[in-house]
Amino acid sequence: MKTATTATRSPAPTARPGRRRRRSLAVLAATAATLVVWIVAVPLAGVDLVARTGGAEQTVTPVAVGVATLVVSLAGWGLLALLERFTARARAAWTVVALMVLLVSLLGPLGGGVGAAATLTLVGMHLAAGAVLIPLLARTAGR
Repeated sequence: MKTATTATRSPAPTARPGRRRRRSLAVLAATAATLVVWIVAVPLAGVDLVARTGGAEQTVTPVAVGVATLVVSLAGWGLLALLERFTARARAAWTVVALMVLLVSLLGPLGGGVGAAATLTLVGMHLAAGAVLIPLLARTAGR
């Protein structure tokens, strides 16, 4: 006589929590990289970090640097997630778009930095964010 047993199976682990964790770390690492550039340039090297926005000049604070990097990094994550849903070559497509966005983003500091040191610092922050975020997020792409 067979007895019915109730075997409980846990669902197979998915890569989602690990992928989410790696992407979160990539966003945080990019933010940390831009803040390190700010710390080295402003308090340590004494750069007066001022940018022209429209007709006004504005001091670039660490809060502005951190928030801007977080927002752009999260947007990059969102785009990568969308591409993974709708294309088979998400990693390649995302990397190309991310590199293009990085290049276009350099137009801001190149035209908006007040003085050579400020311009160099702003360019350095953009490049630091891209150098960290692009390879780390691309590495997490599923396809």
